[in-house]
Amino acid sequence: MKGVSRHQDTGLALTIGVVSGLLGFWIGMPLPWMLGPMIGTTIAAMAGLPVRGPGKLRPIVIPVIGVLLGSGITAELFGQLGSWALTLILLPLFLTAAAGVSYFVYRRLGGYDPVTAFYSAMPGGLNEMLLLGAAAGGDDKKIALAHAARVLIVIFLVVLYFGLVLGVRSGQSGQNYVPLDALALTDYLILGLCAVLGAVLGKVLHLPAAPVFGPMILSGIVHVAGWVHVAPPTVIVITAQIVIGTVIGARFVGASVKEILRDIGVGTVATVGMLAVAILFAETIARIMDMPLSQAFLAYAPGGLTEMSLLTLTLGQDIAYVSVTHIIRITMIIAIAPAAFRWFNRRR
Repeated sequence: MKGVSRHQDTGLALTIGVVSGLLGFWIGMPLPWMLGPMIGTTIAAMAGLPVRGPGKLRPIVIPVIGVLLGSGITAELFGQLGSWALTLILLPLFLTAAAGVSYFVYRRLGGYDPVTAFYSAMPGGLNEMLLLGAAAGGDDKKIALAHAARVLIVIFLVVLYFGLVLGVRSGQSGQNYVPLDALALTDYLILGLCAVLGAVLGKVLHLPAAPVFGPMILSGIVHVAGWVHVAPPTVIVITAQIVIGTVIGARFVGASVKEILRDIGVGTVATVGMLAVAILFAETIARIMDMPLSQAFLAYAPGGLTEMSLLTLTLGQDIAYVSVTHIIRITMIIAIAPAAFRWFNRRR
């Protein structure tokens, strides 16, 4: 009966995700198939509905997103690598400033203990920060809620910022729709192999964000080589986005409404602080490199790699530049966070 209940909970979550995605699409919401399920499932979790994120589907759909991102890579992009130098040079300074602002908020406003505040403030991957924080003695539930809130709030605020401040609208239209019959059987086989082998090779090679980065690399290779000329079918990509959005929203299940609202409130202040720092750094890069502010901002916005890459693709920005910056950000955080915490702890 317990197994049946779990399937029912997952089915309810996916149903809410699909309905929320359709509603988001109907009202013209940017990134509706991910943002809609995120908001709908979060509301369901706060209302106490028995929703369970489709965690078993996530490892299946994440490589699909990697293949999609790789389809946007062209040979011309490699000629732009030199122009990314300033972004990568300033990245450690940005991470230090953003994490410092976020830590101050979690420590002073949220009243978190130093360990929990430190790992809640790090703009890295949720799973990695949760494991490292728990191992260091932090409150794993608060760390998980902090990062879930960060991803949710970053996407929501970035969409508002692009629409209201920068005036950038979604680059996706009906012309970008890829029907199922647009791909030949060989295209499906090649892209399927990119997804499966990319995820496996990514883990074997210990690549950061392996389930996304591995398939993205292989997909980029086959598209640059001209073996495949189309992206994965839109219906498959929409399915992947619904699953990802539902998983993010369902992370708030099990927490009380008061706890969720408090943590989202503190997380909102911390995230706004990080985004303010991101805007300052993006302005600097945009002015010096004569780069669109929207592109530089997306590269520094402290969201998840998968979510920010999808948002970049939807808004018609440079997917390779943004994805590579986020991959390096996550790698830096994972590699440096434990040593930084030990240094910070000694100083404290």
